[in-house]
Amino acid sequence: MPDLITRAEAFARQAHAGQTRKGASSEPYVINLEEVAGFVRRHGGDEIALAAAWLHDTVEDCDGVTARDIARVFGAAVAAVVAELTDDKALAKAERKRLQIVHAASKSPRAALVKLGDKTSNVRSVAASRPVGWSLDRCCAYVDWAEAVVAALPEAPEAAQVEFLAAVAAARRTFGS
Repeated sequence: MPDLITRAEAFARQAHAGQTRKGASSEPYVINLEEVAGFVRRHGGDEIALAAAWLHDTVEDCDGVTARDIARVFGAAVAAVVAELTDDKALAKAERKRLQIVHAASKSPRAALVKLGDKTSNVRSVAASRPVGWSLDRCCAYVDWAEAVVAALPEAPEAAQVEFLAAVAAARRTFGS
């Protein structure tokens, strides 16, 4: 049987098949998952954190994938990290964004590392390929919000924080802010 990370990657690739990022270039969504998993690996994430990096958006963004599915297929530890990273889509977008900041401080070390990797990937993506319909002001506001989420996270490896801050600085240069 393939290892946990390989199974998580295959599951996530299948679940997100056909999805694209919001940017004008319409990159496949799995690029985000690849970037987040690479970030987690570079910054010392263990097998559970790496599996969660691949699966972090499956419950939130993929039809038919439930928290129970993640627990059944990948175990309680991976499911717990994925649950920490899953927004409640029943809430309004502004409330979900607010709650990401509020709940950031209570993230487990694994979830905090995945969240930091996800925000790094997203900031880079917004800067590289502005989402369709987004003004420069909205892009800058996104970067500000991502910074607020990351600032509220529990302490992460210094190199991971440096990588995020470099992505923020590059985005700000791109946006001229």
